[in-house]
Amino acid sequence: MSSSAPARARITPDQKITRELLMGGDRRWRRFGAPIPAGSSTKDDGTPDYGIFGPGSVVWELVLHPSTIFFHHAAQQLSQDVYKPIKAGIRDGEPIVRKAVKGEFTIFDAFERLQRGAAMHLPMWLGDTETAERMAAHLHKIHSHVAGEVIDSGAPELGGYLASSPRESLWAGITELHPMLRVYESFAFRGTFGTPKRLPDPVRDQFAREMGAYLRLHGAPEEEIPSSMKELSELYASYDAYFGHTPTLSIRPEDGQDYELLLRESSKKNINSSHIKILAVFGLISGLLGKPVLGALPSKTRRGHGLDQKADRRALRARVLIRPVAWILQRGPIERYFMRLLWGEDGVMLITSARRLHKKALDERRRRGEPLFG
Repeated sequence: MSSSAPARARITPDQKITRELLMGGDRRWRRFGAPIPAGSSTKDDGTPDYGIFGPGSVVWELVLHPSTIFFHHAAQQLSQDVYKPIKAGIRDGEPIVRKAVKGEFTIFDAFERLQRGAAMHLPMWLGDTETAERMAAHLHKIHSHVAGEVIDSGAPELGGYLASSPRESLWAGITELHPMLRVYESFAFRGTFGTPKRLPDPVRDQFAREMGAYLRLHGAPEEEIPSSMKELSELYASYDAYFGHTPTLSIRPEDGQDYELLLRESSKKNINSSHIKILAVFGLISGLLGKPVLGALPSKTRRGHGLDQKADRRALRARVLIRPVAWILQRGPIERYFMRLLWGEDGVMLITSARRLHKKALDERRRRGEPLFG
């Protein structure tokens, strides 16, 4: 395997976005060659290496469900937008922000960033152990350069941040996986007639315990890794000061500019007719589905986005009203198209392989008369 990422092709602001650019190839989706799917390699003792979760796990039940294909991108972004150190890291260290400062950022850059994020996370969830560890080490190396002395100039008591630190690693992992549980419970249609519903408490606690393997992979502090949903809730409460949004959080310390305003202005300036394809995708996953997804997330997240009581009720109502659309999006042909678009060819391979293993594990559990996920 190559130990470095392939060189990226430079896309100019006025360049036409073709279908090939939209879908992306190996240069966009791969970091160390093709990922090895869980179960395709063996451990030292000769048993299959199923990675950090594996077939039959609650995490795989969530990751592999068609609802995740659509809803996870918006859910993760909305969740991480209210954890202040992550927001500060984007403000100070994100390449697309530097492009916006130069006036070169386009809506395609935002879409490519979404795809690259998916390409780095799915191998950790569905690859074998070596694949997961190599990608985690790669992310840690990248994040070790993302640091700042100020999280929020309007709240200096918060101090600074380091994206690769145990604290930030803990919350990066939680805000990736916990939203997956919430949108699954709100939008996942299971079986022919199964409607979305909350998972039983023991299954939710099992999810929290499984999440620990992912947090350890990233170097989260062992003493803070939750082993139940109650402990996860208490962890959120203990970090309450680091959640929310303030008018000063998006202000860049180095030049006093609002990075979110820079992104909007640059993308508007550089828009061209071929960007309509990207705007349509964002209009679906962040526009049409954005408010329902926010309604599916914890009340802390909704409050962090500044929702008052009336807006909060609208978001909760939207979560229910969108379900007919969610059902349609989870049908085979639609799901397969967006799986390739949002998760890449390697992602399709990893999901397909893992679904086969997961189904086999659940079929065996059914034959033994063991409970599944409620």
